[in-house]
Parts: sequence; C-alpha cells; structure tokens
Amino acid sequence: MNEDHYSLAVPFYDLWHEDGHVPLVRELLPPLLKGVARSVIEIGAGTGLITRLIARETPAEIYAVEPSLGMRSVLVNRLAEDPELLSRVTVLPCGALDVEVDEPVEAIVMVSVLQSFSSPEREELWRVLARQLEPGGLLVFNWRERSARVPGELEVMGSYQVGRHTYEIAGQVLEVAGESVTSRFVYRIRQHGVAISEDEVLSTNHWPTGERLVAELEAAGFARQDAPESMETWRLTD
Repeated sequence: MNEDHYSLAVPFYDLWHEDGHVPLVRELLPPLLKGVARSVIEIGAGTGLITRLIARETPAEIYAVEPSLGMRSVLVNRLAEDPELLSRVTVLPCGALDVEVDEPVEAIVMVSVLQSFSSPEREELWRVLARQLEPGGLLVFNWRERSARVPGELEVMGSYQVGRHTYEIAGQVLEVAGESVTSRFVYRIRQHGVAISEDEVLSTNHWPTGERLVAELEAAGFARQDAPESMETWRLTD
C-alpha cells in the first residue's frame, strides 16, 4: 500500500463510492458501533466519507489512518470545515501495518480496505490490529463472498455529470491467480464526448474465501459476533 496510485482516483472517489457501498454502510454501521464512546481507529479513511459517519454516531476520539496524500488532503480539508471534528480526529499518514496509537482503542473500522492486503499481509494486519485494541475490543469491516472473476474487456463502471463534464470510470480484470485479482482502471473526464483527461491505474486486490478469513481471525485471537449481511464484527478475546 505504499504506492500512491489512489491519488489519481481522488476526483472520482466520492462520486463512485456514493453510488456504491457507502449508502449501505451508512445504514448498517451505526448499530454496530452502539456503546463505543472513547476511541476508534478507522483504517483506510480515504476522503472521510465514513470518518464523518463515525463522528456523527459516536462521541469517540477518531484516529483516521490514510497513507495516500491525495486522499488525506481531502480528508483534512473536510475536517477544517468543522471545528468539532478538527479537534476530535487525528489523521495518521501511514498504512495499516504501521499504525500505532497511544493507548488501546475500543473499536477499529475498515470499509472496503481488506482486499488491499495479500495473505501474508493479512496475517500481520490481524496482529497489528489486535495490539491496538483493548481486550474485548471491536473489529468491524465490510465483506462478502465474491464470485470467481475472469479476465475481460474494458467496461465503463460509472459515469457522473459534474457541470458540463462527464467523469467516467472504466475497469477490466487482467489476471486472476488464486485469491489475487489484477485489474486495470481508467479514469476519464469528457467534454462534449471527448476525453480531456485520462489516467490509468493497475492494482491487485485479494479476495480470500470466508472460510479462510474466519480461520485467520480466530488464529489471531478474535471471536465472531452477529452482524448483518455484508458486514463482519469480531471481538478481541485475548
């Protein structure tokens, strides 16, 4: 997660995510955070869409972890618009594997982040997160089983009107190897149908089976809790 290719997606990020998983997370996450009052780590805070949700639903201090300078810049600008958030949210300019906070937190939230970690990285991720959680602390993330992906042609995944311009996101699967899927994404801005800006990103995501995920978390000292479909909640037992 050291490459900042996420910055190329920043102008498209909120458009795409507001049209995707974010509305559902806004519905499902608040009940899962009920009772959390002191402190939360958010892994992969991005531009702050979920950060603001956590802040609205809990009185907790928030540590927003975001390695991308581009994403982080939008997040901090959002915080600057709200003095209460500016005093309550600390933005950590590092990746999840490097996060360290002053004292263990009550909860950790990850939204659409887990796929960024390969199998060996996930094992380290669970160890790092366990160190940051207090005993009985809560780990919440979104997840669902994915159907097998196959390589294909470039297809438009989202198109959004911004003034007189059209912001377009296209993607294609290039290669599948076990749980790893390498994809190509193209971010275009069109004016009168003509592309006036275009950036391309190659990324590899990792989609373990639910069985594998359960085994990893149990081995790391977490116990599964009830959660609505597409969400996972676990508590640290050690």
